[in-house]
Amino acid sequence: MLFCTKHIALKSIKNLIFILCFTAFYISFAQEKQKITIEYAGIGYTDSEIEDGAKVFLRDKSKQVHFIHKGINMWCDKAVYYEDQDFIEAYSNVVMKQGDSINMVAKYVEYSGKTQLAFASGNVVLTEPQSTLTTDTLHFDRTKQQAYYNTGGTVVRDSSGTITSQIGRYYMNVSKYQFVKNVVLVNPQYTLKTERLDFFTENGHAYLFGPSTITGETSNVYCERGFYDTNNNTGHFQRNAKIDYDNRTVEGDSLYFDRNKSFASATNNITVTDTINQSIVKGHYAEVWRAKDSVFITKRALAITVQERDSVYVHADTLMVTGKPENRITRAYYNAKLYKSDLAGKSDSIHVDHKNGLTQLINLSRFDSTDAFAIKRKPILWNMGNQMTGDTIHLISNVKTEKLDSLKVFDNAFLVSKDTLSNDGFNQIKGQRLIGLFRDNELYNVDIIKNAEVIYYSRNGENELVGINKSKSGSINIKIEEKAIEEIRLINQIDGELSPESKFPNSAKRLRGFDWRGDERPMSVEDLFKDDAPITLPKIKGLDDYVPPEEFIDKSVTERIEDAGKATPNKPNKAARNLPKQNNVAPLNTSTNTISTKKEAPKKKDQ
Repeated sequence: MLFCTKHIALKSIKNLIFILCFTAFYISFAQEKQKITIEYAGIGYTDSEIEDGAKVFLRDKSKQVHFIHKGINMWCDKAVYYEDQDFIEAYSNVVMKQGDSINMVAKYVEYSGKTQLAFASGNVVLTEPQSTLTTDTLHFDRTKQQAYYNTGGTVVRDSSGTITSQIGRYYMNVSKYQFVKNVVLVNPQYTLKTERLDFFTENGHAYLFGPSTITGETSNVYCERGFYDTNNNTGHFQRNAKIDYDNRTVEGDSLYFDRNKSFASATNNITVTDTINQSIVKGHYAEVWRAKDSVFITKRALAITVQERDSVYVHADTLMVTGKPENRITRAYYNAKLYKSDLAGKSDSIHVDHKNGLTQLINLSRFDSTDAFAIKRKPILWNMGNQMTGDTIHLISNVKTEKLDSLKVFDNAFLVSKDTLSNDGFNQIKGQRLIGLFRDNELYNVDIIKNAEVIYYSRNGENELVGINKSKSGSINIKIEEKAIEEIRLINQIDGELSPESKFPNSAKRLRGFDWRGDERPMSVEDLFKDDAPITLPKIKGLDDYVPPEEFIDKSVTERIEDAGKATPNKPNKAARNLPKQNNVAPLNTSTNTISTKKEAPKKKDQ
C-alpha cells in the first residue's frame, strides 16, 4: 500500500492509515531489537520511486526524525530506511550522538545497522571532550570505535592549537588522533609540520614521524623522530635532530627542549654552532639556556674557534660558553688543553674573552704547588720550539687579524727550548715574569723581568758549540729568529760566565724548577684526547620506526560488509557504498558484493 499526500486527498483518512501502518512498523522493530529503531517521526510513507519497500520519514514542526541503534541516537529532517538491509540515509541537519562524549553533525549520513559503519558528508563536525574535528567526508566504524577521513580535515584543541592533515583517524577508545600527509599544527607560539603525527587529546602528547619542523619566533626544531608535549611545551627529538636558537644551532643524537624556559639539552655526538662568532662546541652532553645566552657541555668537550687560516681548539672535562655575541666568554676547566698548528697549551683551566682576544691559562690553586697532580696541570704553553710555564699565562690575540699579539707569564716564569744540536742540552731562562711578542704567530721577542737566570748553549757561525753560559741578572731580553735564540741581553747583570761544555758540570745544566714536558705537547686535534679515559655513551632508544597504520577497511570490516549483503543477494549491498579508498584494499562493489575499484556515490532524493 502507498500512502502519500499526492495520492490521498482526504486528510483524515491519510492520518488514520499512517498511524495504523506506523504502529505496525514500530512493533516489528521492537521484536528485532538489534535492528535500527525509529523513536519518532512526524510523517512516514513508502515510495516505490526510491526502492520497493523503502520507508521515508519526515520531521514535523516540533521535532526531527529520531532513531536509535545499540547506544547511538541520530536526528535528521528526513530519513530513508531500507528495512531488508537495515540501512538508513539521513538528510539535512543530521546529528549523531554516542553516549555523552561523541557528537557528530553533518548534512548527510548513511548508517548500516548490520555493519555499524557510518558515512557522513557535507560540513561534518565530530566533537569529543578535548577536540573538534571538521572535514568534508567522514567514515565511522562503531565496532572498532574509529573515525577516518582522507579528503582533508581540521582538528581544533584549545590548549594545543589547530591541526590540519590530508588523512586522519580518530581512535575513540584511547582518545588518539593519527594524522598523515601534509600535517600542520598551528599554535600561537609555534607551527609544527610533519608527515605523520600521533596525537592524544587527553594529555596533548604528540609523536612525530618523518621529517618534522617546529618553527617559533625565537627557535626552530628539526627531527625525523620526536615527541612533543603540547600542554607543557616540552619535547624530545632524535634522528638528525637540531634546534636553531637565534645565532646558535644545537645538534645531537637526542635533544630535549623546553620552550617556556628557552632551555635545551642534548646527548651523544653533540655540535653547538655559533654562527656569529664562528665557533663550534662539541661533546656528548650539553645544556643551552637561550635567555642567559649560555652553553654548558661535557664528556669529551671541545671548543673550536673557526679562523680563516688556523682554527683554535680547546678541550677540557667541561666547557661553558656564556654571554651575548659581542661579549662572549668561553671557560674550560679541569685538565684543559689548547691546540693550533703553531701553538699548544695545557692548564687546569682556560678562560677566553672573545671580545678582547684574551686567553688565560689558570693554575690549580686548590692544590699545593708541590702536589704532583697540581704540577701536572700547571699552565704550560708551546710555541714552535719554545716551552713556557708559570703560575698563570695570558695569551693575547688581535681579534681583527686573528693573529697572536703577545703573551704574559705571571710568577715562576720559565722558558725552555732544546739546543738544536746537542742530545740533552736545553736553553733555559727563568724569572718572576715573562712578556713575549709575536710576529706572524711566531715568538720573536721575550723579556724576563726580575730575578732572571739563564743557561744558554752558545754557538758560532758554523754552529760549533763555544760554551755554556750561565748567568743571573735583574732582567733578560731575548731575540728569536727562525725558531732559534739569536741574541740574549742581560740587563743589570749580577754574575755569569761562559764555560766549555767539558768543564760545565752536569748537575749545573738545569735551573731550579726545570721541567721539560715536550712529550705532553698536543701535535694534533686528536692528541687533545689521548689522556682521556674511555667513554661509554648511553644508548638512546627513541621512538620505534614508523609502521604504516592498518587499513581502515581491513579484513574484518570487509567480512562484515560482505555478510550484510547476503540477506539480499539480488540487490546492491548498501553497506558497501561510499567506502574510503584504501592503499591495499579496494571498496566493495555495491551491486555484486565483491571487491571493486569503482566508488558509487550516494543515492539521494530531493528534499
